[in-house]
Amino acid sequence: MDNELNVTYITFDGHVELHKYRYLYFVIMFTAYILIICSNSTIVGIIVINKSLHEPMYIFIAALLINSVLYSTAIYPKLLIDFLSEKQIISYSACLFQGFIYYTLASSEFFLLSAMAYDRYVSICKPLKYHTIMRKTTVYIFLILAWILPACQISVGPLLIANEKLCYFILKGIICNSTVNTLHCTVQNLKPHQSPWTSLLFLMSIMTCLQQTQSNFSSSSPALGLRH
Repeated sequence: MDNELNVTYITFDGHVELHKYRYLYFVIMFTAYILIICSNSTIVGIIVINKSLHEPMYIFIAALLINSVLYSTAIYPKLLIDFLSEKQIISYSACLFQGFIYYTLASSEFFLLSAMAYDRYVSICKPLKYHTIMRKTTVYIFLILAWILPACQISVGPLLIANEKLCYFILKGIICNSTVNTLHCTVQNLKPHQSPWTSLLFLMSIMTCLQQTQSNFSSSSPALGLRH
C-alpha cells in the first residue's frame, strides 16, 4: 500500500488468525446476519399486516426490530467482506460513516426503550387516560425523535474530525468506532459512548412535558364543557 493510499485507507488489525479461520468466521457471521434479518422482518411483517397489533407498544417493538436490522446492516456486510478479502481496509470517510451509524442506532435504541417504558407506565398508572396520552401523534413524535435527535447529536463528532490529519493507519479492531480517534496526530477528546445517556435524559424531559400538557388539557376539558 503506497503513501497515497495510506492517506485515504485504514487497515483493520483486530482479526484473530483470519487466514486460518476466514471461512468459518464467514459462515457463522453470515448465518447470524440472515437469522437477524429473517426473524426481525417476519415479526415486523406480522405487526404491519395484523391491524389488531397497531397499538403503541407493538409499534415500538417493530421500530426496535427495524433499528436492529439497520444496526446489523451497518456492521455485518463489511465484516463478511473483510473475512474473504486479503486486506481488511476501509476508507477514512467510510470509517467515519460506519462509526456514525453505529453510535446513532445505539442511541436510538435507548430512545425506543424509553418510549416503550413510558407507554407501559401510562397504561398501568393512568389506564383511563391511556388513549388520550398515547395518541398516534405522540407515537409518531417519539419515533421521529428516536432517530433524528441521535443523528443530529452524533454527527457533531465525525464533522469535527473529518478533516483531521492521520498519523497512524492501523486500527486495533474489526469495526470503526471511537478508537478511530487514536489514529489522529492530535488525539481528540470525543466520547460518543456518552451520547445515549444525554439523549435519554433529553427524551425523558420531553416525555414529562408531554405528560404535563396532556394533563392540563384533560383537566381543562370539563371546564370548557361547563361553559357551553
